[in-house]
Amino acid sequence: MGSDGASDRVLVLNPVSGSGDHVDDVVELATAHGFEIRKTEKGGDAKRFAREAAPDADLVAAAGGDGTVNAVANGVAAADALESTTVAVVPAGTGNNFAANIGVESIEHAFEVIEDGRRRRIDLGIANDRVFANSCVGGITAAASGETSSESKAELGVLAYVKNTIETVGEFDSLPLRVKTAAGPNGERARAWEGEALFVLIGNCRRFTGARTAQADVEDGLLEVTIVEDTAAMNLLSGAAREGLFDGDSDCIITRRTPALEIESRRDAVEYSLDGEMLETEHLALETEPNALEIAVGSEYRVDPDDEEAADDGLV
Repeated sequence: MGSDGASDRVLVLNPVSGSGDHVDDVVELATAHGFEIRKTEKGGDAKRFAREAAPDADLVAAAGGDGTVNAVANGVAAADALESTTVAVVPAGTGNNFAANIGVESIEHAFEVIEDGRRRRIDLGIANDRVFANSCVGGITAAASGETSSESKAELGVLAYVKNTIETVGEFDSLPLRVKTAAGPNGERARAWEGEALFVLIGNCRRFTGARTAQADVEDGLLEVTIVEDTAAMNLLSGAAREGLFDGDSDCIITRRTPALEIESRRDAVEYSLDGEMLETEHLALETEPNALEIAVGSEYRVDPDDEEAADDGLV
C-alpha cells in the first residue's frame, strides 16, 4: 500500500468474460497475493480503472480475455505510466490468445508468474492512437472471430479465419483497400498493395501463418502483416490446404514485416478488431512502439519463437 493509501497492486476483473465462472477463484487468489480488486460493470470501466491505478501501482493485472487486456494496456498508456507500471494477465476469457503467447496457462499459473516469472518489455501496436497488444484484424466479423477456437487458430492461422468466416457469415463483401507498408530494418523496402481483400491481419504478439507457433516475435519492433486477397473462397480454402501457402506470398496471400503501415478503404469505413475491441474507420495508421510495455511472462514464452535451439537450451 502506498503512502497515500493507493495500492501497489491492482487487479481489474471482468466478471462476465468467458464462461463467467472464474470470479470466485480470481478474487480468492488476488486477495491472497495482495491485490486491490476492481470489478468492471460497464463498457469503459477496465480502461478507466487501469488509468486511475497506474500512476501509483507497480503492477496492474487484467483478469479477463484479450479485450480486457487491451483495455488495461490502453489505460496504463493513457496514464503515461508504461515506464513505471508492469502489466500482468490472468486468463479468464474465451480464447486467451495473448496469454497463451506470453506463456500464461491458467488462472492459477498467472499468479505464479506474477510472483516468480520474468519481466519482459514487449512492443505495443498503435492503431489510430489506440493501443493493441496482440493483433488487429480487418474484414472479419466479431462473431466469426470469437467463434474460431484458440486451438483452431493456433493450428491453422489464416485458414482458420477464412474458413470460419465463410461458415459463419456465408456471404460478405470484400474490401477495396490500399495498403502501404514502411521500410523495415532488415532490407524490407516500402511497398504498396491495392486491390480487393477478404482480410487484413496485423500481428504484434501473434501471427497468422501456419508456422510452428502462433506467437510472433513481440520484441523486434515489427508488425506481421498478412493480406488475404478476394479470390473465390472455396478455391482459396482448397488451394491453401493442399499447397500450404500460408508461410509466404502466394497468388492470394501477401505477407510483410514492417514497423508501420497505412490502410485506406476506397469505399466505406472498415471494421477492425483490436484484440477484440472494435474500431470503425476509413483510414487506419498503424505503427509499433518498441519495448513499450513491461509484462510478466511465463517460462514457455520465447523472445524468438522460432529459435528452437535456444528454447531447448532454456536460453530464452
